[in-house]
Amino acid sequence: FQLGGCGILGVGIWLAVTQGNFATLSSSFPSLSAANLLIVTGTFVMIIGFVGCIGAIKENKCLLLSFFIMLLIIFLLELTVVILFFVYTDKIDKYAQRDLKKGLHLYGTDGNIGLTNAWSIIQTDFRCCGVSNYTDWFEVYNTTRVPDSCCLEFSENCGLHSPGTWWKAPCYETVKIWLQENLLAVGIFGLCTAMVQV
Repeated sequence: FQLGGCGILGVGIWLAVTQGNFATLSSSFPSLSAANLLIVTGTFVMIIGFVGCIGAIKENKCLLLSFFIMLLIIFLLELTVVILFFVYTDKIDKYAQRDLKKGLHLYGTDGNIGLTNAWSIIQTDFRCCGVSNYTDWFEVYNTTRVPDSCCLEFSENCGLHSPGTWWKAPCYETVKIWLQENLLAVGIFGLCTAMVQV
């Protein structure tokens, strides 16, 4: 558990140093990036692991009880989050789409290089454009244009061309389908984590 925490923290720090300009898509939670999540999670796991290690080495009942209680709290929180996620899936979908559309207006602006890079990478890698469709960008630019990362074939200012040269797939649905296809792997990882905690 302790080594796992060290590994997560290490990956988080590496991401923050090497990929610092790749942040979050959310305008409401700008610090909610992969690097920050891993750093916080890794630190938390390391502290819990440290309490457990010291408790086992010293055979201290109080430390071992604290370790057990912290693990139990984390397990119950994880279970609660999973249940709430499935109960409020529709509301989460609507909120996420609204927040992402709001974040589009920060694309290419000063101080938002992380959000700009995140959108560019997603649109290029998933071959999609906008949250619901490419017309989301029309509101951002106040004209019929999209970022160059939306183009079927990338070139300078290709986003000014006709819609026939842009990706048509909506990014939100495309990424959601990709996550659902990989849900088994995520589920196995979650189950393994829960088993280790138990």
